[in-house]
Amino acid sequence: MRVGILTSGGDCQSLNATMRALVLSLYEQFGQELSIYGILDGYYGLIHEKYQEMEVKDFEGILRLGGTILGTSRQPFKNMRKIGEDGINKVEAMKKTYKKMKLDCLVVLGGNGSMKTANLLSQEGLSVIGLPKTIDNDLWGSQVTFGFHSALEVVTRELDCIHTTATSHSRIMLVELMGHKAGWLALYGGIAGGADVILIPEIPYDFDQVKEAIKKKIALGKKQILLAVAEGAISKEDAELSKEERKSRMQNKPVEVLAKKLEEHFQREVRVTVPGHVQRGGMPNGYDRVLASRFGAMAGKMIKEKEYGNLVGIDKGQIKKIPLSEVAGKLKLVDPKDDVVTQAKLMGISFGD
Repeated sequence: MRVGILTSGGDCQSLNATMRALVLSLYEQFGQELSIYGILDGYYGLIHEKYQEMEVKDFEGILRLGGTILGTSRQPFKNMRKIGEDGINKVEAMKKTYKKMKLDCLVVLGGNGSMKTANLLSQEGLSVIGLPKTIDNDLWGSQVTFGFHSALEVVTRELDCIHTTATSHSRIMLVELMGHKAGWLALYGGIAGGADVILIPEIPYDFDQVKEAIKKKIALGKKQILLAVAEGAISKEDAELSKEERKSRMQNKPVEVLAKKLEEHFQREVRVTVPGHVQRGGMPNGYDRVLASRFGAMAGKMIKEKEYGNLVGIDKGQIKKIPLSEVAGKLKLVDPKDDVVTQAKLMGISFGD
């Protein structure tokens, strides 16, 4: 059994933990008949024949390591069938590398874009299994993705730290969190970090509503005001613009524009903090280590049973498989009527709607 593994897209905690579980599961089932190949730097490595044979021992001691020992890169799906300036047909090149390696299966750890390409390769006749990675938790088909809970802990610590300095200076603080299209991290992070206002892409906000929510908190005697803002959060006015107009408007850093408007209105210091890639870094937490281990073990079982063309996911605590064709191109967004949103509002958290 010859298995290739690659990690694609943005990195996150638990990539290594998932690969470790996969390899241990495969070894338990195939023993010395197992050959593992690590494909370096994501789909770029598959395109350009960058890979190396690895041993089971190479995956020991990495359970707690963040990032990925194989390296990763972003290879946009929209460009996969386009011939670049280098003249390389990327799809054919990936198929050629797969066949050159004589793989029985390719395992892809990635998010939405990565699974689109995984599905493409599956449709091209390759044996592929997907594992759901993203701190955004927006991959359709799995209730939770590995990396999300670890990033949530990072965000919670960041907001805890912001609270103390905001209180000392009686400031309004805006913390921009990752999430271009999905607001899961800002939603959960905002609740865990005690935010007064949470702004996410799925619920366009009204500035007047945000303003009134802050006034209400100040009237209660709060010295500091904290806003958890997803990077893709937009106002109701911007939501009505065309895609091109909205994209152009987003270049002006909406969170900075919002901060300036708040500063002008309240006549007090307003600051913006951007944790950025800190959210992707560090060790995976206990929850993610267990989740990653379950995902990886299940992927090994699916390879043994030749259940290719599927994503490993979780639903109501149960590990399941779902066809890549049903996953590709779909995003799992926050429902504005989700129980978590409703309960946050019951505590007085404003979403600006």
